[in-house]
Amino acid sequence: MFSQPFGQVLRYSYVTAPETGQVELVKTDIMEDFIEALIPISICVVLPALIVWLIGRVKQNETNRKAEIMLKALDNGAKIDTDFFKSSSGSKTIKERLLKRLTGACLTSLLGVAFLVGGILICNATSWNIEDGPMCLLAPVGGILLAIGMALFIVYFVGKRMLAKEIEAEERQLTEGK
Repeated sequence: MFSQPFGQVLRYSYVTAPETGQVELVKTDIMEDFIEALIPISICVVLPALIVWLIGRVKQNETNRKAEIMLKALDNGAKIDTDFFKSSSGSKTIKERLLKRLTGACLTSLLGVAFLVGGILICNATSWNIEDGPMCLLAPVGGILLAIGMALFIVYFVGKRMLAKEIEAEERQLTEGK
């Protein structure tokens, strides 16, 4: 356990004992409850905010470096490329983006099926007791992953049908440009 600067902070509560039915006074440590609540909050709130900030910072640094290069090129009188600030991720074709969605759909669906089957098997072995541990949560997580995978499959097939003409035009443009 860790030392607390102001001593132990306790909370007293009344609990009915299931065996005897008597009401008992129980001491619990508030700091332990606080630490238990702090971990999910940090994972669900602070971590995503930190990731978004970090991605924004990387993009801002990239733009600042490109602007600095452009200013030096202007000072030296060099010819400036107009496509310099275009992002490199915009160069993917429609077909490549659709295939990326298909890959994500396959991976998510397979993980969903694996978690669903594993969760059902494990929970059947433990008589579906949530108290036995977090393993019984595999089945709901598997169901969610399977639903996301099915949604990605739908997006792929609908997008493929709707964008068929654009994909053909893009392929013709690529073959003519070579």
